[in-house]
Parts: sequence; structure tokens; C-alpha cells
Amino acid sequence: MDVNIAPLRAWDDFFPGSDRFARPDFRDISKWNNRVVSNLLYYQTNYLVVAAMMISVVGFLSPFNMILGGIVVVLVFTGFVWAAHNKDILRRMKKQYPTTFVMVVMLASYFLISMFGGVMVFVFGITFPLLLMFIHASLRLRNLKNKLENKMEGIGLKRTPMGIVLDALEQQEDNINKFTEYISKVKE
Repeated sequence: MDVNIAPLRAWDDFFPGSDRFARPDFRDISKWNNRVVSNLLYYQTNYLVVAAMMISVVGFLSPFNMILGGIVVVLVFTGFVWAAHNKDILRRMKKQYPTTFVMVVMLASYFLISMFGGVMVFVFGITFPLLLMFIHASLRLRNLKNKLENKMEGIGLKRTPMGIVLDALEQQEDNINKFTEYISKVKE
């Protein structure tokens, strides 16, 4: 599998001003989810840079707890994804409620990390960057370039790290189905 790193988007595109941010429609969860997935794919390298800066600061202050927290989160996430592939009830929950699935992973990680005393490192080094990504992805309006890049990712023309994570959360299939439906309508 050939994985491409998405380009770093211009910071004035990432934070363009209040005119390109809007509250999502909380009544239409599907549309909100599509906005979040699209922005996570499009701005993934920017999110990685922001998270890396925050993780570096926390890791500098408490390196052992940061490494421990990262390992615990990766192991718990991998375990939950494996369990979801083997149990239908978990698979449906992961597909229908991806935010709940991620929250369960984070809560399980929190309880494991709290046994080692690294709760503040977990909160500021792992949870806070994820929360900032989710807030930005929820509020940032998409543009045409964003939509085009996401279609290319969705049909498999490009493969990126965030695409792999979203595949693990089963958040890519809807985009592929919508794109193939669109192509069939255009052909008619």
C-alpha cells in the first residue's frame, strides 16, 4: 500500500478568518460528519503539525508519561478496532457513532493511564490536541479544492495516513458510495 503524505496547507487557508467558519447543523449529523471527515482529510498535515507542537511541549515536560500515554492510546485503539472487526455489535456502533467510539477509546485509555498517574499528561498531550482537531474540523467550512481532494482520497487515487485512520473507523465508505452514485448520474 503506497501512502502519500498530504501537503501542508497554507496557514491563512487553515485559519482564514471568521467568514470561513460556521456552526455545523447539529440536526443533520450526516452532513456534520461529512464536514468533519472532509476537513480531517484535507488539513491532516496541518493538524499533525499543531498536535506535534503540543505533544512536544508536554513530552518535554514529562517524557515518560507522554510515551506511556501514546503507547496506551495506540494499543487501546488497535484493540477496539480489532474487536469491532470481530463483533458485529461493535462494528455497527463504530460505523454509526464514530465519535462515541473514539470517546470510548479515550475513556478506556484514561482509566489505564490514571493507574500510572499520568492523567494531566493524557489530558494536555493527547486529548486536547484531538479536541482542537475536532473543533476546527467541525467549524471550518469546506471549499472546492477541499472537496476535490477528498473525492480523490475516497475513490482510492490517493492514500494518506488520515485516510487509513478513517478507514479503520469506517468513515470512508459513505464518500465512495456517494461518489459512485454521482458518476452514474452524470453518465445518464
